[in-house]
Amino acid sequence: MPELPEVETTRRGLAPHLQGRRVHGVILRRADLRWPIPPEVAELLPGQRIEDIRRRAKYLLLDTAIGSAVLHLGMSGSLRVLPGDTPLRAHDHVDISLDNGRLLRFNDPRRFGSLLWQPAGEIHPLLQGLGPEPLDAAFDGDYLFARSRGRSAPVKTFLMDQAVVVGVGNIYAAESLFKAGISPLREAGKISRERYQRLADAVKEILGYAITRGGTTLRDFISPDGAPGYFEQELLVYGRDGLPCPNCGRALKHATIGQRASVWCSHCQR
Repeated sequence: MPELPEVETTRRGLAPHLQGRRVHGVILRRADLRWPIPPEVAELLPGQRIEDIRRRAKYLLLDTAIGSAVLHLGMSGSLRVLPGDTPLRAHDHVDISLDNGRLLRFNDPRRFGSLLWQPAGEIHPLLQGLGPEPLDAAFDGDYLFARSRGRSAPVKTFLMDQAVVVGVGNIYAAESLFKAGISPLREAGKISRERYQRLADAVKEILGYAITRGGTTLRDFISPDGAPGYFEQELLVYGRDGLPCPNCGRALKHATIGQRASVWCSHCQR
């Protein structure tokens, strides 16, 4: 599933083509994706000016004066801005046509993505109760330390809790814990404030760098221009179980933590 850097890469790629454009029409070739597509998308979006394209967690929001189209890429979704006469491919489920003759096309082979509606002044239920963005100033060691007190869950599970911080998925949690030297198995409530500051710094550094590299491109994800991301080539621990640790050379360990595959170095991460 695309993680935060992939979604942010998509947002940045789409923004110059969408901001300020007026929606000409909406074509829904399916009534649903992961969930039913609300009728407001096709009924209210045409005629509206796209004022901004924002990211919240792994959701993209096309903001207009009357509300926002809320998009999620799911496991295999992609968004591209194309000429209006571009032939259809399999799994091209949604077209949002623009006033300049181009269109935003949503392709999703597995249909785990979503297209929803958020009225102006409201917050969609899926976006309520989310933690801070990991690249915001509010996310730091003090915040993680305070939220972790009394938590007995493994720190990797804690870090991936969307109510604690959004958008730190399995790949980037593993890489951040490795950079911070923290075992993913350690109880969240038993980690010091200083070590949490190292973890917060690692999350920010790794996510920021991954965005500049276009994400990880695992499985199906591609960016709006069709180019793959390149950060996958630089992963230090994720998916490398049994291979030598890049720091000490010992074999990396593997376990399932919170139903997710986890890889770490038992020597370098304590």
